[in-house]
Amino acid sequence: MTTRVTLISPAMNPAVREARFDDGCSLDAAGAARARSAADEVRPAAAALVSPAVRCRQTAAALGLHVRDEPALAGLDMGRWRGLTLDEAAAREPEALARWLADPAARPHGGESVHLLCARVGGWLDEAARTSGRLVAVVEPEVVRAATVRVLGAPEDAFWRIDVAPLTATAFTGRAGRWNLAPGTALGRTDRTPAERPGR
Repeated sequence: MTTRVTLISPAMNPAVREARFDDGCSLDAAGAARARSAADEVRPAAAALVSPAVRCRQTAAALGLHVRDEPALAGLDMGRWRGLTLDEAAAREPEALARWLADPAARPHGGESVHLLCARVGGWLDEAARTSGRLVAVVEPEVVRAATVRVLGAPEDAFWRIDVAPLTATAFTGRAGRWNLAPGTALGRTDRTPAERPGR
């Protein structure tokens, strides 16, 4: 039995441009347009899921996906830092931010730690591996990072060394108790030939 999971990061929005912890803002016009242009690049799936965040739902809609919310794939709860830029958090609580970036178990903002996120996403992957077929989910970038850490068996402090660009598709293929990873492929690129399109 083979399970194929494709995790798609949301398109560009102001929070991404400003390096701001997500505060529920919408996609910007360019991000929405690029997502609409990528709709034919996403292969049909047995199930389509979405992280319960505005930018993820809007990306899924622009891609033409009929999705259901999956709470286990929610983004990292940033507690009182929600809506702040990284620089603002550093200015207000420099020691707390440094601790958060250095220790996956730390949650000085009062929200969720990287460790807890990785455990949550890893549990979801374990459940997904019990089903066959293809799943697609539009999720926050940190969910893609957490899944990558778990699939590769990497230490959790590697979380910060994984870049996830807007509107990229990262594929995980599970079989016989192990996962293989195909790193993120940009969607909505106008310079890609048909043979280069994801899932073709």
